[in-house]
Formats: sequence, C-alpha cells, structure tokens
Amino acid sequence: MRHGAGRPAGRGRTRVQVIRQAHADAERRGPAVAEAVTDFVQRLRADRNNRALRLSFLRQAGNNGDLYLARADGHCMVLLLSTDGGDEMRVLAVRDGARARDELTRLTVEINPISGGVEVVDQSEVSANVVALTERATPLFAGYGHRTLVDLGVLPSLLPALDKVTTEEQLDELLTHNLPELTRDVLLALRNRMDPEDVRRHITDQWRADEEVSTDDWARAAQRAVSQAETDDDAVLDALGRSFDTWRLFLHPEQHRVASADFKGSAKVTGGPGTGKTVVALHRVRHLVDRLPPGHTRPVLLTTYNTNLALDLKERLRQLGGENLLRRVDIKSVDALAREIVQESNLNVGLPLDDAAAMQLWHTVRTETGLLDHDADFLDAEFKHVILGHRCGSWDSYRRVTRAGRPRIITAQRHEVWQLVQAYRAHLAAARRTTYALIADQAAGLEQRRMARVEEQTRYKDEHGGRDLVHREAGSGVWLTPRYRHIVVDEAQDLSASHWRMLRAMVRKSPNDIFLAGDAHQRIYGNRVVLSHHGIEIRGRASRRLTLNYRTTRQILGSANRLIEGETFDDLDAGSDTLDGYRSVLTGLAPQFWRAPDRRTEMRAVATLIRERHDTYGTPYSAMAVAVPDGASAQEFANVFVSEFCLPVVELGKDGVRSDIDAVRIGTMYRFKGLEFQRVFLTSVGEGQVPHQRIEQYKIMDTDRYQHEEQRARSLVFVAATRARDELIITWSGRASRFLPPNVDETAYRTTDLLRPDEPTSGSSGATAA
Repeated sequence: MRHGAGRPAGRGRTRVQVIRQAHADAERRGPAVAEAVTDFVQRLRADRNNRALRLSFLRQAGNNGDLYLARADGHCMVLLLSTDGGDEMRVLAVRDGARARDELTRLTVEINPISGGVEVVDQSEVSANVVALTERATPLFAGYGHRTLVDLGVLPSLLPALDKVTTEEQLDELLTHNLPELTRDVLLALRNRMDPEDVRRHITDQWRADEEVSTDDWARAAQRAVSQAETDDDAVLDALGRSFDTWRLFLHPEQHRVASADFKGSAKVTGGPGTGKTVVALHRVRHLVDRLPPGHTRPVLLTTYNTNLALDLKERLRQLGGENLLRRVDIKSVDALAREIVQESNLNVGLPLDDAAAMQLWHTVRTETGLLDHDADFLDAEFKHVILGHRCGSWDSYRRVTRAGRPRIITAQRHEVWQLVQAYRAHLAAARRTTYALIADQAAGLEQRRMARVEEQTRYKDEHGGRDLVHREAGSGVWLTPRYRHIVVDEAQDLSASHWRMLRAMVRKSPNDIFLAGDAHQRIYGNRVVLSHHGIEIRGRASRRLTLNYRTTRQILGSANRLIEGETFDDLDAGSDTLDGYRSVLTGLAPQFWRAPDRRTEMRAVATLIRERHDTYGTPYSAMAVAVPDGASAQEFANVFVSEFCLPVVELGKDGVRSDIDAVRIGTMYRFKGLEFQRVFLTSVGEGQVPHQRIEQYKIMDTDRYQHEEQRARSLVFVAATRARDELIITWSGRASRFLPPNVDETAYRTTDLLRPDEPTSGSSGATAA
C-alpha cells in the first residue's frame, strides 16, 4: 500500500510551495483567505505531522504523487500535491465556504504535455459556463483540430468544453475563470486570429519544457518553474494577498528561465512595455547575489539611466529581498556612477551643466560663430552619439567616422559641426564647467585604463606563479580587481556609447558578466548603440525576447502599437526587432478620445474627468497622471487644476515623487518612462504639438533627420500611452495629431458635451469609452 493512503511519510521540515493558480485563488477570495493560506503554509513547513492541519488523503495522482486535502482555517481548505515521500508539497488550489471540500474534490489535476507543469481545472465550473452546441452554431475553434490545440499547449481535458464555445461572449466568460496560463495564452492568441505557427513560435515554445515530458512523473513536474512560486522565503510568502503584487512574488515561465539562466558571457532580454523586463532584472540580481560567496562587499551593480528609476529599483529590490539583498548590491544611475568615478580620480572637471543649460550653450556658440545651419538639438546629439560615442579626438577622426543611424551630412557640414564643438568645449573650459556626457566619456576612459592595469597584473601573476605584485605597483601595495563581478542594466535602450564603454570596463569578460533589459521601441533619447562595438557580445540563446504583457489591456495596447506601425527598430545591437507575438492577457476599456475647441477648454475638461473618476469611482488622485509634451504645458495644466478646480497636483521631476502624496501627477512624456498609473490622460496630442511643428522644416531639406525625429516622437507617445493600466484618455485642441487614428476628429467625444466654457465643473459625468 502507498504511504499516501494515510499521512505524508517522513518527519521534520517540509519544503512547501504555492503554484500560481493557487495564489490567484487566494487573492480573489480576499486578504483573510490569503492570510489563512500563508499561516497554513508556515505551519506545514514547520511540522507536516501536526494534526491541527487536518491533512487527509484524497487520491493518487500518478507516479510518486498523491493529492491531499487540508484545512487552512475554519472556513478555508486547500488542495495539496505531495511528492518525494512527503518532503515536497505544493498548494494547488484554494476554496472557502461550506462547499470548499466538494469543490476541491472535483478538480482535475494534470501535467501539461508541453510545459510539463502541474495544472488545475474545475471542469464543472467550466462546463457550467458554456451552453450546448446548437445545430447551426459553429464552434469558435472549429478550424483547429484537437491535435493542433493540444500541440499548442491547450490542456486536453478542456477540449470537450471548447467544442461547445460558439461566441466571443462565451469565450470571454470561460477566460474569466482561473484557467492554466498556457491554455489561456493560446486561446487568446487564436481568438485574435494569430496564425498557429506564430502561436507556436511566440507562445508555445516559450513555455515548452527543456526535456521530454512524462505526464505521469509528478515529482519532476512539481519541480518545474511553471508549477511553483519562485521563492519559498517565509517573509515573502507572508505577503501573499497583502502588500506585494503577484508579479513581485511569481515569475512567468518565460521570465523565470531568463532570470535564473547561466550564460557563457553577456545576455539581454528585450520586450514591449509591460512584459516584465524590470521584474526579470530584479530577480536576476537576486539570483546572482544568492550565488555569491559570503562577504560584505557589493560585487553586483544594478544600474539604469536616471536617478528617478534608480530609486524605484532600490525600493522594489528591498521589497523583493530585504536589507540582506541590498547589502550586496550597488544601485545607482549611470550618470551618478560616472561622476563618482571621475571624482575618485581627483580630476578637476567642474560642475556639470543641467540639460537646459547645456542646450542653451549650443545656442550661444551658434550665434557667436555665425554657423546657423544646424540647430542645438542636432549638435547636442551629434556631440554625444558620434564625437564622444566614437571617441573622435581630432577633425580627421570625425571626418572619417561612420555615423550609422544619424542624419546624413556632407564633409563641409561635418567641418562646421567640428568648429561648433570646439567652440562649445572652449566655453566650458573657460567657465570651469562640464556636462554629464563629458563626465561619462571621461569615466569610460578612466575605467578602461584601470581594467588594463587589472589585466596586466593578472597576466604578470600568472606568468610568475602567483607571486605578489607589491614591487610592481610603484610602492603602493595595491592589488587591483575589477569593480564588479556582475552588472545588471535596466532600460538599456537609453544608455549612450560612453556609458557602455564604462560598464564594459567595470567587469571582467566572464560568465554572467553583463545582463541588460530594454526595448528599442521605447527609446526616447536617440542613443542608438551597437553593443558588439563596445565589447559586449551577445549570441544565440543569450538573447531572449518577452512577448506577454501583464500590465496594459489589449485595447490600450492595440492603440499604442498602431503609433509605431511601419517603423523599424533595432534589437539593442546590430540586428532588428519587432513586436510580433506581443500580446496582453488583460481586457478593459477602449481608449477614449476627447477633442476640445481650444486649449483652455481642454485643460478644464481633463480636470473635470479627473474629478469625476475620483469622486464617482474612488480612484485615488495619486493613481492618475497627466502627460504633456513639454514643461510649459505641465505648468499650464497645474495652474488650471489648482486655481479653478482645487485639485491636488504634483509635478514629476528628475527625482520622482513620494508615493504617499495623494495628488495628480503631471509631467512631460519623458518623465513617464518606467512609471505606471491606473488612469493616464495623454494631453495636447494635436497636430503641431505631437510631433512638434519644428520637425516639419526637415521634411524636404533633410529627410533622414525628419524620419529620425518622427520616429523618436512616436516612441515617446508610445511610452506615455503604455503607462496606463486600466484607462487611457487622449485629448487635444484644434486638429488631432497625425499619430492618432484616421477621422478621429469626427468620432471623438466633444469636450463641449462635458462642460460649458463658462462653468468648468458642470456637465455630464457618464461618458463611456469610444
């Protein structure tokens, strides 16, 4: 007789994990149930023979697998899978109420033949929500045979129910239940008319197990990442259903494999907004720290492109792993890192100009030299991305350099640019000032020289049998080592060539040296870099692509994707990237479009909509944000919100905003990068403002520059639009931007239907999505 016929065999501490479906069960049933499950898990870990747990054998699952029922508390029960003689247990499902036992008993528990993971389905619940097939009705999935559906990852036991689904409404109802994720993803893709081969490539293969799956080997199935929580830390499990979002506790299978993989060198993960790139980066950091030898140093660097995002990463990493994790990680922006390097070298470079002052200096040198053919934006980008990016220290080197991805200019024009650059640098030297771009370039040079010394010391030591080098270090007695063992970069698409040179020189080329996450579709600073040119080689399976969006609804995502249709983007290296296979698992409101007759009416209408969502729907002010094209617009909106509507507002600045301030966030689209809000108001999206009318001057005289500026503007709006989690509202005055759907001026809501010009707080309050 099997040991499972009684209680799980063995004694002592049991390894207990919670599969994703069970976590969703607990979360849906509220904090009290989640708390009960958390407490149960901790008690089961401590002593599985504790009779208060009331474990009872249900049935044999298969080879080395038994199913048990247990009471988490007086109202809540759980279904458990026991493997390895009871040393490993998985919480598979959670139910509460008087019928909890009956509901758990009837659940179907299977091993998915594609992913190899343990999956749970309530067949009676599924069947109750699909009606019998009528004579004339055609099943939605009639065009796909059962073999095709199973090969794509649909759980075989669901096929009879799918044969009865004949309408979109039935499918939507079916998808609201806690279906296994692979099945849900496949059905969503097929419903959206994705070709089965594309489904296989973009979805099924991402879930496919790395080995042949035995649908009877429960011990192996329970060990796969698709079946379990990513952590079994008590402190983290204690957050089930409470303060942590689901994604902070669990990783999607395609994310988990990337976060925990071993690479021979550098690696990258790309993907559209909401696919979890930052989550992967955070879990990657923890994975690397977990494998460090004991110590008190910070051999892992986590960096990103600005201070605001670096602060956010630090807080999220603290939530993920606590102070013990933070103690082993250096977290700072690349510019802060570069400045530390330069200060450490005792170079007297002066204080850096802020972005506005640096741009104003270009205007000054243009006027002084009389060389007016190139504007300040072009000169600043040329200086950063070409002259500093390619280390052009002389006119001859600049004259010969390849300017891939930049607007074309002839040799005579290059010479004018070179003259302007020399004048610019002379001004800086005279004022004893510098720029962040120059600091990054200097830091890269310093680190490259430092790494050269590290390598020289290593070679010498190897050649001399490991003898000490004190006598070779000019009496200093210093033995140099690389600054870091591992580097993780988030928002990699916005780092410059100088940043990458600096980072490459901070870590020795070795397994798992540099891990980067980014998306060229969200590049908003024009930093087009070929990583291989800077010693960062990423090949084959070291380059991964995420395609599943957890944050933005299909409706919002579809509108945002249309903004960049037809544009070509790189893969953060020498290749190209697309959003093929990129999809969302969420459904919600379609984006709303509101047209105003003038700018003031637009601002008042947005304020009215914000107040309505706060007063009627209970949305906190801090969960709503207003994106504008420029700083002047941000001030305009803030003034109207405060003076006419008494709305609490706070501007998004370089260092972010405290999360405990309940006020509407207002900021430029640039400031929205990496942030997330429940409701986003994308404003001033009128022709001439988005994109700015100044780019029209290039349409005939400089077509390369025109295409470059328009793509950057599209990426900027794409970033802002995909910050919305639940609702996106787009507004403008006058004529709509050409980035918006055709004929939107005729189909949009009219702000005059919302309020009368002389009464800012009046009007209807029941507008629905267009």
